[in-house]
Amino acid sequence: MLSDSAIWKSLNAPGRLFLIAGPCVIENEALCLRVASALKRLCDRLGVFYVFKASYDKANRTSAKSFRGPGLEAGLAVLANVRARVGVPVLTDVHTEAQAAAAARVADMLQIPAFLCRQTDLIAAAVGTGRIVNLKKGQFLSPEEMGQVVGKAKSMGGRKLLLTERGTTFGYNNLVADMRSIPILRRFGFPVVFDATHSVQLPGGGGDCSSGQRDFAPVLARCAMAAGASGVFLETHPEPARALSDGPNMIPLAEMPALLKSLVKVHLAVQ
Repeated sequence: MLSDSAIWKSLNAPGRLFLIAGPCVIENEALCLRVASALKRLCDRLGVFYVFKASYDKANRTSAKSFRGPGLEAGLAVLANVRARVGVPVLTDVHTEAQAAAAARVADMLQIPAFLCRQTDLIAAAVGTGRIVNLKKGQFLSPEEMGQVVGKAKSMGGRKLLLTERGTTFGYNNLVADMRSIPILRRFGFPVVFDATHSVQLPGGGGDCSSGQRDFAPVLARCAMAAGASGVFLETHPEPARALSDGPNMIPLAEMPALLKSLVKVHLAVQ
């Protein structure tokens, strides 16, 4: 398995695209192994560096009755098995300082959710683990305001950071993805990721759950590559219609090869 320094080097490799992808939430171990294995094979063929992502707890679901995941202990066990059996780095999001410490024992990368990107103590706990930290831009922030978030993380010792654009609140269950955000975020000196599937989410658009427009995710992902993003974040599932979280905006697993090939071409063209 790659060391932290080797993973960080791969995420910063000039001209090489990296992919953060997996199902939105850990539904079961078999699903995670299936998705991770398929994407690892695909990325190896295309020369893309791959990081598996899935959540053990979706703490910000629209409705209290929605599926949240298996929980911290069981979820981290699944991630550990994916990491060991498939041989890929794993990323998961954390919501509390205690979760950051626990997740860092298994995950190679910790993610600060967009809604929590200004939580000072959470950022401190995440960067304090020494793991790579993915800071997702809040839907309520301009890209320029992420400079304050980066400043917090750096002041607390964070040196291995990713910045992720995931759309901005537009009102009435919609988001807008402004591609000016990509070069603005790059000014802060860290790799920039574009979250294509959450950018087409329609928050609360399903009444008691979010909806989405997955057909636009490939379009926005290609735009982000052209705008200078170093990596792309995509949630995928073999059967999105049956997924337990974020199904309407996830990419069907069978469509990932064609999509990733197109992203590699655009990414190489702008290098």
